[in-house]
Amino acid sequence: MNQIPRILVAEDESDTRQVLGQMLEALGYEPILTEDGEQAYESLRRTEPDLVLSDVLMPKLNGFELCSRIKSEADTRLIPVVLLTGLGGVEDRVRGIDSGADDFISKPFQLSVLSARIRSLLRLKQFTDDLEHAESIIFTLAMTVEAKDAYTEGHCQRLSHYSAALGFQMGLDDEELRALRRGGILHDIGKISIPDAILLKPGPLSDAERELMKTHAIRGEEICRPLRSMQSCLPIIRHHHERVDGYGYPDGLSGSDIPLIARIVSTVDFVDALTTERPYRGPLPMQHALRMAHQAVDDGHLDGTVVRCLVEFVDELDGNWIAREFSSNGF
Repeated sequence: MNQIPRILVAEDESDTRQVLGQMLEALGYEPILTEDGEQAYESLRRTEPDLVLSDVLMPKLNGFELCSRIKSEADTRLIPVVLLTGLGGVEDRVRGIDSGADDFISKPFQLSVLSARIRSLLRLKQFTDDLEHAESIIFTLAMTVEAKDAYTEGHCQRLSHYSAALGFQMGLDDEELRALRRGGILHDIGKISIPDAILLKPGPLSDAERELMKTHAIRGEEICRPLRSMQSCLPIIRHHHERVDGYGYPDGLSGSDIPLIARIVSTVDFVDALTTERPYRGPLPMQHALRMAHQAVDDGHLDGTVVRCLVEFVDELDGNWIAREFSSNGF
């Protein structure tokens, strides 16, 4: 949140707009005054307000439409929106709720009511900003792990992208797809706790080193567990090294006891590791990697249903895994 909270006002009636500006300044806020919804929307990213106060009945873009636009876009949807309205009908309230409005203030409004509503929503905005900051730190940690090894460059992004795309093909719901996108990035975050001497060791690990490396799954879950927004991807972080035959880690889960989203990430991880360059070999052709994935099914490592879906998915890509540009459809 800005040091002095910025309040973006969308109000086409000039006298009301000026009164709101004066009231907000008196309350210690920085008002940003605009003459209609369209002007307010155009100024959003430039001014980065902490809250929007919008009249409902305006030309060009009314308050409902402005609110809907704000709430439909990822980089503005967390900005609280208060609708100022003289409309008292239930239908208008319902329409405001449907548009995503966080609160309503009826005209004519009182300074005490306006102040209380703004304070409440700004506290919520501060809490949300703090959570986003914590999430940002965790994602940065995850990318730091990847950056330590030049051979894993782009691995987390590919895992996030293709796991979600495969999940979409398998009919998973929006929450599960979001978990796959996040889990693909965060799956190995626990490796931040593994010494570089082990993490980057060019040769085989000793038994003791291998056991320490295995702890990264639990440690990653512990790092992300405090954030409620991370709960859906915890099964990926903890269980992406489980095996269908029960000989994986950390919990030795088997078959369908392994969460499906973790089985998806494990399968995509397996294929991506084979089709990208490593210090000890070059990248394998995709069809070779898929044959090895089928063998991993026979060996009890991977889930056969997920592998078959992955083969269909790769066929749709014409085998072009690494070079394919990530699409802009959310995957």
